[in-house]
Amino acid sequence: MGKILFHILNIVFLTLYTFPGSILGFIVYKNFDKQPQISTDFIISSNHFYAFLVLSIFGFLNYYKSHKKLIILYFFSISIFLEFLHLIIPNRDFQFMDLFGNIAGVLLSLIIINLIKYKKK
Repeated sequence: MGKILFHILNIVFLTLYTFPGSILGFIVYKNFDKQPQISTDFIISSNHFYAFLVLSIFGFLNYYKSHKKLIILYFFSISIFLEFLHLIIPNRDFQFMDLFGNIAGVLLSLIIINLIKYKKK
């Protein structure tokens, strides 16, 4: 069940991330150009950080033990690739704050999963 939930979450995530505009902005504000903000950005984009943190934790919980290198490579690759894809998607902008938020979310989830695995030993 966890793997199915991860794959559904992954598809929803990829759809939201590559849509030319903000689907969540339309749902919340009836405006594709406005992005809902979960919390204030600091050095990184908080929205991107939270999104990649949640997605990565789900993925690591389901695939870390069986496909450790592949799942780590996957998350770092899509965190970079999806942000660079914003260079060509209409109504989306590449931003380093977003890229760093993506990577920070993956890194923190990796640290959390490693701490959980370490405590189980």
